[in-house]
Amino acid sequence: MFDLLKKTEPGVKRGKETWFSKIANIFNRDTFGDEVWEELEELLVSADVGVETTNKLLNKVKQRMKTDELSEVSQIRETLKGEMVSLLSIPQTANPTPKQSGEFPHIILVVGVNGSGKTTSIAKLGYSFTSKGNRVILAAADTFRAAAIEQLKHWGGKVGAEVIAHQPGGDPGAVAYDAVQAGCSRHAQAVIIDTAGRLHTKFNLMEELKKIKRVVAKQDASAPHQVLLVMDATTGQNGLAQAKYFTEAMGVTGIFLSKLDGTARGGIIFAICDQLNIPLSYIGTGEKLQDMAPFDAEAFVNAIFS
Repeated sequence: MFDLLKKTEPGVKRGKETWFSKIANIFNRDTFGDEVWEELEELLVSADVGVETTNKLLNKVKQRMKTDELSEVSQIRETLKGEMVSLLSIPQTANPTPKQSGEFPHIILVVGVNGSGKTTSIAKLGYSFTSKGNRVILAAADTFRAAAIEQLKHWGGKVGAEVIAHQPGGDPGAVAYDAVQAGCSRHAQAVIIDTAGRLHTKFNLMEELKKIKRVVAKQDASAPHQVLLVMDATTGQNGLAQAKYFTEAMGVTGIFLSKLDGTARGGIIFAICDQLNIPLSYIGTGEKLQDMAPFDAEAFVNAIFS
C-alpha cells in the first residue's frame, strides 16, 4: 500500500494543491452546518467530480451519518473517504498479468481518441512488462496516421519491445494478426495493439476496431484478454461522452487514465467510475516511462487527503 501511495501521489499533486486541499481543509473546522455542506458540494463539482456524482456521494455520506448517528467532523471526513473508496472500487474483470512463456500471449487491445496519450500509455505499459523480464510485442495497428506508426517504433526501441508494422494506410486487422502470430512464434508474454482514434466517421472507426477484435479472437477465443480505454484526465467531463461511445462498441474492460499529473481537477476519476461503471486499471502520473501505477482506490483517496 505504501508503494502504491508513493507512486500515486505525483499524479494527484496538482489537484491536491488546489481543489482537494480545499476539500481536506473543510474538515479542520469545529462544526459542519448546512453552509459547509454547500461549500463541499461546490468544491467537489469544481474538481470535476460532476453534479450527478457529487450528489450521489454526499447523499450516501449524509445517510451514513443518520444511520450510524455520526456527528463529529472527523467522523464525517472518514465517512466521505470511505464512500469515495467504495465508489472507485469497481472489481477488475480482466487479469492484467501477462501469461508465462510457452502459453498464448496476453493480448491487450488499446483504444481511445487521438491526443489522449494512447501511444505514450502503451509505451509505459510495455515498459512495466519488459522491466520485469517479459517479452513484449507492440502492434502498430493505427495505420490511418503514418506518424502513429513512427511514434510506436520510437517507443518500442525505448522500452525494448519489438514493433510489428505495415505501410501507412494498410489493413489494421492484418497488423494485429501478424503481431499475434509473432507473439506466439517468439514466445512473447504480451502483445499490445495500438489502434486508430479517428477515421472519417465514428461508425467507420468502431467497425474497424471491431474487426481487429474479431481477428484476434480467431486466433484465441479468449482474446483480447484486455480492452483498455485510454482517457485524458485533462479533458474532464467532456471526455465522458467519448468514453461511453468506445465502451458500448468495444466492451472495454479497464481504463488507463493518462495525464492525471497534468490536471488540477482529478475528480474526473469519480465521475468515470460512477457513470461508466468500468474499473480504472492504471493512472499516468508523469512524463517518464516509469510514471504510471496500477490504480488503487484506497491509495488514491489517501493521496488526495494526505
